[in-house]
Amino acid sequence: MLENRSCNHDLSKNGKMNTPLTANPWLVLSEDGRQVQDGDVMRNVADLPERFDKAPCVLALMGFTTGRRYWEVHVGDKTAWDLGVARASVKRKGAVTLSPDDGFWTVCLRKGAELWACAGEAELLCVSKRPKVIGVFLDYEDGVVSFYNAETGSHIYSFTGFRFTEAIFPFFNPDTNENGTNKLPLTIQPIRKRIFGTDLDDITI
Repeated sequence: MLENRSCNHDLSKNGKMNTPLTANPWLVLSEDGRQVQDGDVMRNVADLPERFDKAPCVLALMGFTTGRRYWEVHVGDKTAWDLGVARASVKRKGAVTLSPDDGFWTVCLRKGAELWACAGEAELLCVSKRPKVIGVFLDYEDGVVSFYNAETGSHIYSFTGFRFTEAIFPFFNPDTNENGTNKLPLTIQPIRKRIFGTDLDDITI
């Protein structure tokens, strides 16, 4: 599903902009590593093996090989985005296909209103209200990735029955700016309570 323009886990800084090794050159990240958006300009960064060169996405700094994790991302009024998780060995160069077979477990928003689960075949999801904050839950041992409307607590979609055998990373794609209509960033929100009976990690990009 990601066939538009132009994500490991070291971090370098250039002024007030983070440049993780996985980030597409068009992306701009906040200094605290909690926001990502299309920057409209391609940065002059090294074409590292870890870096997505076409798909406008980035992985979190930390991946997981055990346990249950939950984080929330404010998507607001963006018209397009992709969120979920990806295995460490996903393809980084050229067009990227979002599907479990390709190592991605994601949901995406398109056209400002269409919410899709990027399963083997993309599945249009029925939601009563477009969510503005997405909760992502990963259970590594049980092979589950679930998505929630974090404001209402309602369940959106779950991938189940998978067997993870390598590190799994939070995945973010703010998508392209679309002439100013999709400029807002994706923002990782702080979690102030225990969810699903597990302590929460401080997710950063």
